[in-house]
Amino acid sequence: MNFKTTNAETSTITRDLQAIEDVTGNIYESVVAVAKRSNQIAVDLKEELVNKIQEFASTTDNLEEVFENREQIEISRFYERLPKTNAMALKEFLDEKLFIKNPDADKA
Repeated sequence: MNFKTTNAETSTITRDLQAIEDVTGNIYESVVAVAKRSNQIAVDLKEELVNKIQEFASTTDNLEEVFENREQIEISRFYERLPKTNAMALKEFLDEKLFIKNPDADKA
């Protein structure tokens, strides 16, 4: 997933619960699906952030170098400005870009 081009909201907005419920037919299933996708996005973001920060990490831990490593600071600021993972997951969910599989519903 390309997190840089996501058009999810960066601030909290009011949501229409009926629109969220209509996707699965159950508001609780919808919330669980969004929460699981949010966790997946968070893991991906964390891996990407750690990899980018390690590129600029120094082998010596000098206190002065920690404060002056501008590359790491800029990378961290970029990731802080991204929308929250739950907003990204909800945007995917409402745009019907998530595949939701319910094993209990498949048995019935």
